[in-house]
Amino acid sequence: MIDKIIETYPEETFLKADGFDDAIIGVDESSMRLIYSESKCVDILQNEHDMTSLEAIEYFEYNVKGAYVGEKTPIWCADMI
Repeated sequence: MIDKIIETYPEETFLKADGFDDAIIGVDESSMRLIYSESKCVDILQNEHDMTSLEAIEYFEYNVKGAYVGEKTPIWCADMI
């Protein structure tokens, strides 16, 4: 998905969450921010970092979703964690 977004918007600079490219589900065209699936992020943490469901949710909420990194901070889509 990220390759398609970059191809569609070659002049834009997107702020990506490291390690979560497979969780990108789109882009908000009004702010040009990437949109991530929260459930896919949690799945990535469970599968690639050997976390339990609870550990992955807690880690995601505090360390990923809770991090504000400026006006291009990604959008997190709450899709049934």
